[in-house]
Amino acid sequence: MEQTHNIYLQSFGAAETVTGSKHILDTPELKILIDCGLFQGIKSLREKNWESPEFDPAAIDAMILTHAHLDHCGYIPLLIKNGYKGQIFMSAPTKELTEIILRDSAKIQEEDAQRANDMGYSKHAPAKPLYTTQDVELALPHFSVLETAVTHQLSRNISCEFYPAGHIPGACSVQLLCYGKSIVFSGDIGRYHSELLPAPKHPAAADYVIMESTYGDRLHDTTPIDDELAAVINETLYHKGNVLLPCFAVGRAQDVIHILYQLKKHKQIPSSVPVFLDSPMAAAASKVLTHYPEWITIPAKDCLQMFSGVTINQDHQNTQKIIAQKESKIILAASGMMTGGRVLEYLKHYLSDSRNTILIMGFQAEGTRGRTLLNGAHELKMHGRYFPVKARIKEIGGLSAHADQAELLQWLKEFTINKPKVFLVHGEPCALDTFRVKIKDELNLQATIVKQGQRILLFSSSS
Repeated sequence: MEQTHNIYLQSFGAAETVTGSKHILDTPELKILIDCGLFQGIKSLREKNWESPEFDPAAIDAMILTHAHLDHCGYIPLLIKNGYKGQIFMSAPTKELTEIILRDSAKIQEEDAQRANDMGYSKHAPAKPLYTTQDVELALPHFSVLETAVTHQLSRNISCEFYPAGHIPGACSVQLLCYGKSIVFSGDIGRYHSELLPAPKHPAAADYVIMESTYGDRLHDTTPIDDELAAVINETLYHKGNVLLPCFAVGRAQDVIHILYQLKKHKQIPSSVPVFLDSPMAAAASKVLTHYPEWITIPAKDCLQMFSGVTINQDHQNTQKIIAQKESKIILAASGMMTGGRVLEYLKHYLSDSRNTILIMGFQAEGTRGRTLLNGAHELKMHGRYFPVKARIKEIGGLSAHADQAELLQWLKEFTINKPKVFLVHGEPCALDTFRVKIKDELNLQATIVKQGQRILLFSSSS
């Protein structure tokens, strides 16, 4: 007797927003979770992190992690705490980076809760971290490394394969061969001309593509990044100011350090200007680059050399000493969207001085301090206080780790064997709808915008 198998897609994050990625592929054999990230940005999104999950973690059979950014991995400790008992499959660099990021995330939450309690600005009594370092340590044994370009059998009718996505070291798109159909989850798609990473790849055929759309409505500036960065730095130095680069500790920090190394080497900026990397997580992530030379496009010795002119600060007590130095300097500090971390200490001192430049170089989600500054805010709230904005706020879009609209279309065009059905996730509403129309007009493909919690029947298979 013939049996019908239904395969469903359901998203519980990064649906009509760019954060909290959680996508479930529900099949008769396995219920697979792709990514398990934290919500960031506006309060209504952040509050979702504190709510009970909209799905039962204990009912998930397997999890696949595309890459190590917090909006894709940051909820994992709570997934385990709420009952998930299976493996979490990822690439080798992603495993090492995720361990660093989750430990750092827990530490920051613990410190923020302690500060809120000490200073009395929390509405909760007492303020508590979302999860602790102990919760992170209990999650790490679930991590399991899979190699790229190798088919991994998950069950009788389901296998997966990783393809480098070019977003950050270790980032992958994942193909699931499921009951004879190819389902590709893009993860975050990187640039085709990155400073350090190879261009993104994927299989030639797919029946269904679940695709990120972060920059689905815009193109990155094509001005050479090194020239643009040099101009910003030199103008700031001329005014005897400081350049603060709020950076994503994994990916952008390493790219920027490489560019700064090249700018000094070619005398496009003064070789004497001090560069500080004030992010222990970014420093640890930078070391990971040298562990996996096959994931980067420059030799490992060059990777080591580019840090030779950078002062790495591990101790948060030294942050105030760096701020107190009167000479002009370049500072890279996390977090990239200015939602927390040491960058806030620099902002408190540098925002009110018109000689300084705050240089934004990655996507800034709605509700983050980064988006607030890009929108021209006259003040910024940090740790219960308001600080006036007088520093120059500059953006260099070409430094983004996300593909722009043209690169997203290029990625989609490279499915050359057949025409997949496309499901758009990880984008704000305007970007999603603009990209949906562009896909239809340019590629003649059917694209659907996935809604939060919507249960979508991908296909039925008979056996």
